[in-house]
Amino acid sequence: MKKTLLLCFIHGFKGDESTFGKNYAFVEHFRKLLAASLPKLDVKAVVYPTYETRGDLGECVTRFGDWLLNKVIDLEVIAGTPSPTVDPSVRVVLVGHSMGGIVAAETAIRTASEQPIHNSVDEDSPTKSSTAMPPPPNALMFPYIQGVLAFDTPFLGISPGVVAHGAESHYAAASAAISQLSGLASLWGGAKAAKANNPNAKTAGALPPAASSPGTRDGNRDKQDHSSKPAAAGGNSGWGKWGTIAMAAGAVGAVAAGGAAAYLNRDQITQGLGWATSHLEFVGCLARKEELKRRVAYMVRLNKELGVGFGNLYTRLGQGAGSKQVGMVGTVLGSERTFCVVPQRDQAGDWRQAVNNKAKDEIGAHVSMFEPTENPGFDKMANDARDMVAAWFRNDWYESSSADTSHSRR
Repeated sequence: MKKTLLLCFIHGFKGDESTFGKNYAFVEHFRKLLAASLPKLDVKAVVYPTYETRGDLGECVTRFGDWLLNKVIDLEVIAGTPSPTVDPSVRVVLVGHSMGGIVAAETAIRTASEQPIHNSVDEDSPTKSSTAMPPPPNALMFPYIQGVLAFDTPFLGISPGVVAHGAESHYAAASAAISQLSGLASLWGGAKAAKANNPNAKTAGALPPAASSPGTRDGNRDKQDHSSKPAAAGGNSGWGKWGTIAMAAGAVGAVAAGGAAAYLNRDQITQGLGWATSHLEFVGCLARKEELKRRVAYMVRLNKELGVGFGNLYTRLGQGAGSKQVGMVGTVLGSERTFCVVPQRDQAGDWRQAVNNKAKDEIGAHVSMFEPTENPGFDKMANDARDMVAAWFRNDWYESSSADTSHSRR
């Protein structure tokens, strides 16, 4: 029986159907590259439907995991596999862009260990107290995830230079819009600090009711959020009522410092507190440094113990970009400018640079990875990714697949 490699593509924060090229051009291009490199497998590709990049990351991972499970079960039923959990005929490679790579890694970890990394660390504790690391991975995980292939995923955070290299205007618009939401300005720099600077400032408890959230993609409207009624000013009760918004405001500051505010749009933010806090909660994981490190460390463990591939093709600017001054970091040469924080010493998987000699800034390189006309390094990037994934299938599972001549298809 010819076994199946299922490539599953996941877009990142605010991504949509165009993330992987017009009409999913990169999806099919990459599928064909791998089909030629892995002739014993029937290489198929699916794209996770556009999802709301909002709310808790763990909930997003759960929804994606359920969707993936059903896709793999359908393929195993069609193949008539006797024991899909013991000897599966389908193995999966999760392909994520930007935050999609974090969704992919978290899914692989949860599938292998049945415990997530997300929310496993108390970042505010002086000792970084945490629950125990997930247990040893289970070799009989189902679906069987053979690897996580990421494109410009900030597994270790977003480069501090991103804001200094073109996101300033986006950041200013985002912060100004949020500051206009009465009371939230005090949370931007911390309620206590704001109160000290302005004794007459309103407290978090004095916020007005939130506007209704934007409609979802299927045309339905979210219900009015009546939980955002004003609470009594001052006191613990008022602060507790707005704890979620305080958390989101903190995420704004931390994430904006890394450049994620470049994604935000003033009009979208002013549509309501519920919208703003929900989306900022999703990207807030980028500010959880210990959690980021723990996630990478467990992916490295999966690679060592189960042979699960883990790689990241990260953008680096080239001839089209100049050097810039980055705060206390100093001058960063154009050839050293990246969107992601790149590991220097610790093991972090297979990281390969994807140089874009046309892009003027990090955000431009990040969003144009899959556009050949905007990324002169497109072919090299695609071939490097192909070679990375092909190497993950140098195993007995691949060799036991029949090399028939049936045409693989998407």
